[in-house]
Amino acid sequence: MSAAAAATGHASSSLAAIGFDRARLTAGDIVSRSPLDGRVLGRVPSIARADYDATLARSRAAFIVWRAIPAPRRGELVRLFGEAVRAHKPALAELITLEAGKITSEAAGEVQEVIDICDFAVGLSRQLYGLTIASERPRHHMLERWHPLGPVAVITAFNFPMAVWAWNASLALICGNPVIWKPSEKTPLTALALHSLFESVARDFAEAPAGLSALIHGARPVGEWLSDDKRIPLVSATGSTRMGREVAVRVAGRFGRSLLELGGNNAMIVAPSAKEDLAVHAITFAAAGTAGQRCTTLRRLYVHGSRYEAIVARLKRAYSTLKVGSPLGADTLVGPLVDAQAFEAMQTTLAAARAAGAIVHGGERVTVAGHEAGYYVRPALVELKAPIEASERETFAPILYVFRYDTIEGSIAANNSVVQGLSSSLITQDLSESELFLSAEGSDCGIANINIGPSGAEIGGAFGGEKETGGGRESGSDAWKAYMRRQTQTVNYSATLPLAQGVKFDVE
Repeated sequence: MSAAAAATGHASSSLAAIGFDRARLTAGDIVSRSPLDGRVLGRVPSIARADYDATLARSRAAFIVWRAIPAPRRGELVRLFGEAVRAHKPALAELITLEAGKITSEAAGEVQEVIDICDFAVGLSRQLYGLTIASERPRHHMLERWHPLGPVAVITAFNFPMAVWAWNASLALICGNPVIWKPSEKTPLTALALHSLFESVARDFAEAPAGLSALIHGARPVGEWLSDDKRIPLVSATGSTRMGREVAVRVAGRFGRSLLELGGNNAMIVAPSAKEDLAVHAITFAAAGTAGQRCTTLRRLYVHGSRYEAIVARLKRAYSTLKVGSPLGADTLVGPLVDAQAFEAMQTTLAAARAAGAIVHGGERVTVAGHEAGYYVRPALVELKAPIEASERETFAPILYVFRYDTIEGSIAANNSVVQGLSSSLITQDLSESELFLSAEGSDCGIANINIGPSGAEIGGAFGGEKETGGGRESGSDAWKAYMRRQTQTVNYSATLPLAQGVKFDVE
């Protein structure tokens, strides 16, 4: 059996393991191709407008029922779903590898994220806390309460084809909202697998109404329908800054809410006191992991002049030994780019860097036996003396721009100089440097780390960034508030009506 045929067979077995009939995936305009070898894994149809409207009607009807279910019971559904994901973790992880190209440990890690956010949401379902507020009026009290918002649309990207939906859906569900999911056209099968698993759990949950969660496939027009639809109070979108800008304008035009997780151009600073082994390990994973296809991928590296030669020499050695190959291989560390377009964007960017005088190490295509149609590349190190246009934007590929710096203040300014503001990190043993980096004068990103890379966030903290990264926050901390509406309540338990601010309005 060829490697391509084997990939298709693996996809079939993974879908069958969760009870999904792959025979349903033989027709449709959206084609799932494996990044491993370009093999067609399946086809799904885009949703028609009439079916879309029917889906939204079911979602609105489900909201009327679900918002009245006590939050801890809503949490119980999410708990059961998390247990089902745990039971099917190997099959789900294999499907991510086949359709998104992630190495096996990263694919398993993504499924674990789904499990973890379900656990987080279950606990949160008993902690949707409001406030009691002191009133200036006698025998009055004030409250702040949070109520379900309504149907939530979730638009996800190919690089985290399960986890990002789960970040949103688990919180939206415990907050009392139905969910409508539009996955990337590049990863429809992983979405089908995970959503089918949720539906099987929901069918056996007595309080779960029909239409509580929906999966709709389609390209740009479907995203536009969701963004323009007044029946959807919140649109959560993950993807490029270009996409996010269009979603934000459309949603704002109808006074809806958008939660945006967009591009990143993440930096790391390696200080004079940095531990070299730690720095090299952190850099290599953050820059080359997931073949550079994370929004938190390390793309800019600032190394103090006193450490530059040694660090760059170590990185060249590390990069030369990274195993590039089929992500199904047990020792593979760098799998394929998602498609030809991603490869061409990487090569165009590297050509522009060379033309600007950069020294480029690596970046070439790698032939993998049995997977010749896949776009495998050697991660690239690009040495620069000053920023260039290419280093100021995000290229979704394993390209790391390396610069020297002289002062911690200058390196922080360089970190903050780009239009994106997602993640950042500093490798140092100097307490004053780390505190400066984490202060109001330091990193302007939504995520700031010390002695780890910018990639690999845990679900306990709110995830998201500033500036053109979109400003949204998902996953942990108080990100749940995005999925609810706040209401301030005042209760008067006296027999009189004193007014606030001393206003007098006497009536006979």
